[in-house]
Amino acid sequence: MNTEKEKKVFRIQCPGCQKVLWIDPVTQQVIRSEKGKRKKGSLDDLLVQEKKKREGFGRKFEATSEMQKERKEKAREIFEKALTSIDKENTD
Repeated sequence: MNTEKEKKVFRIQCPGCQKVLWIDPVTQQVIRSEKGKRKKGSLDDLLVQEKKKREGFGRKFEATSEMQKERKEKAREIFEKALTSIDKENTD
């Protein structure tokens, strides 16, 4: 594979997926492509990622719960205010 023609071919590797392309500079066509090697994570890395996800879900749940409580409190205040204004109108 080390012929004179192949030395003129560009070898490009994607930094994201690690796929390798060999491109002919004259025709600008892909001569050959090769799938990238996947980086395998360790079990510890996967466990850490899952722990982070669970913590994120917990924080989101707490925030949603707090927002729900605030909405209920605001609705209760508006309702009580409406009742007191009705009571004032009836006593006048």
